[in-house]
Amino acid sequence: MDSEHEIIGRASREASCSDCGLLNCYRQESRFPDFCPGESIGKQALEGITGRYCAEDEDARAAKAAAEVEGLYYGKLTRVEEVLAFARRIGARKIGLATCVGLVEETRLFSKMLRQNGFEPYAVLCKIGSVDKTEIGIDEELKLRPESFEALCNPLLQAKMLNEWKSDLNVVIGLCVGHDALFCRHSEALVTTLIVKDRVLAHNPAAALYTSRSYYKRVMETGREL
Repeated sequence: MDSEHEIIGRASREASCSDCGLLNCYRQESRFPDFCPGESIGKQALEGITGRYCAEDEDARAAKAAAEVEGLYYGKLTRVEEVLAFARRIGARKIGLATCVGLVEETRLFSKMLRQNGFEPYAVLCKIGSVDKTEIGIDEELKLRPESFEALCNPLLQAKMLNEWKSDLNVVIGLCVGHDALFCRHSEALVTTLIVKDRVLAHNPAAALYTSRSYYKRVMETGREL
């Protein structure tokens, strides 16, 4: 049961899907809440979006491939295998790997798996170009090791390299928060994620959510700034 504080807080802002306790959009076994964003879209707009999945373009092919992988393998395949299955269904052969320097061993293993399954991988490290962080105005104190050369993460160059290589699908392997967003924005190929980096939680960021009322309850502290 929600607390009075949570109910008042929800009422003071625009409600969204995270506030819904019915989830009727999934199975239509209940009803839609009054604030349902999906119900406010309008029939014509919804049909317009749905129609895009029925076309013959890249978006439609990707959506159908994703649905097929989900339908056939949900709860049966690892994320690694799902990436392979999805890539095969969209006809991707050249797989770009946008990788963190700290996960290069994982990238090497995944590259080997891709080759074994008939794909052509090409990895681009986050530190490509080897430009010191201070060259873009980052303070020396913000380096992990101040007063030494420390290359900045370069997602724009990673995207440029893979765009020029003409990858069919790009896979993010542990890029930093924000750097992954920039890479996705500038990638010309579709992007999916294999590993989300979280050094504290062994690359399982969901653990902070599952333990937010115990070990990681600090994330629920009001007024806490990061």
